[in-house]
Amino acid sequence: MNRRRRIYEGKAKILYEGPEPGTLIQHFKDDATAFNAEKHELFEGKGVLNNRISELIFGKLGEIGVPTHFIRRLNMREQLIREVEIVPIEVVVRNIAAGSLAKRLGLEEGSALPRSIIEFYYKDDKLGDPMVSEEHITAFAWAAPQEIDEMMQLALRINDFLVGLFLGIGIRLVDFKVEFGRQWENDMMRIILADEISPDCCRLWDVKTNDKLDKDRFRQDLGGMLEAYQEVARRLGILNENRPAVGSTPVLVSSNTPEGKPH
Repeated sequence: MNRRRRIYEGKAKILYEGPEPGTLIQHFKDDATAFNAEKHELFEGKGVLNNRISELIFGKLGEIGVPTHFIRRLNMREQLIREVEIVPIEVVVRNIAAGSLAKRLGLEEGSALPRSIIEFYYKDDKLGDPMVSEEHITAFAWAAPQEIDEMMQLALRINDFLVGLFLGIGIRLVDFKVEFGRQWENDMMRIILADEISPDCCRLWDVKTNDKLDKDRFRQDLGGMLEAYQEVARRLGILNENRPAVGSTPVLVSSNTPEGKPH
């Protein structure tokens, strides 16, 4: 068996060389990290859940015309994706006051914002992913003005879709983080959605109880993080009703991938 060439390893994912030029394999790990990896723990099955949740969301976004790096799921932990040049900016869309926004501005957590707010953060773990402005982004050539506009338009479009998707299953989308990449085709370049969308990078609250169904359960030592991820997957229809015991591998509903082929 040929050993795959590792391209990059982050806190929650590993990227391997893909089977064809212009492709990569994205592997989801079970690691949970917070505060720039100062806090770290393994949760068996977390990578499986994030892979399937992200697959479903990216697939639905593709159906409404949002360009993404997602091609198909290969197995329970891996996706085949398009190789892109990642823009070193994290785009955060906020609908409800929570996290750092609530702390910075003295807002009550859970209070509705006047409108959806977009923030930018420079991707650098050593610096703690500092918040930056459009002026910083253009001055340091991290992205061109037209790329910023495109990322903002896509982020708001993704937000509109996700708010409705989650509200339909009794979940409030508080905020989320996305990343974008440049895809090159000959001399043509376009901005497309990359990375993942899962409870790792979204704040998701139950509509009725405000229970947190995301990584804040790990950040804030609330416990039950894996169960919260399983609940999100269950409501999205990708986890069997007869859920396994905590710590065992999640029993996920099969997708439309034909039997006998990688899925």
